[in-house]
Amino acid sequence: MAGTEKKQRARTVTKAEVVERVRQVTGFGWTESGDLLEAVLDSMKETLEAGENIKISGFGSFMVRSKSPRRGRNPQTTASIVIPKRRVLTFKPSQVLRQSLNTGRSEG
Repeated sequence: MAGTEKKQRARTVTKAEVVERVRQVTGFGWTESGDLLEAVLDSMKETLEAGENIKISGFGSFMVRSKSPRRGRNPQTTASIVIPKRRVLTFKPSQVLRQSLNTGRSEG
């Protein structure tokens, strides 16, 4: 009865909750923890905007890919359109993270 099973939604962790976790681990205050997180995120953003990839050992890799322009179709009007070239961000988890996510997970 796969059709009647309810999907379980994953809880979303907010930036404030991450700051709180950093605060607990480091012993820093709220301001210092927030500044630390902002510095890390800004550094990652600048690196990715420059077209460079980020690899964090034991966690995964963030990669910027270029997609060529392509033809598409507007589903409402069925009109043919050109989707312009663009850059997209992809994430590939490390083997360590993948194994960690699947530890203790029930099969089926």
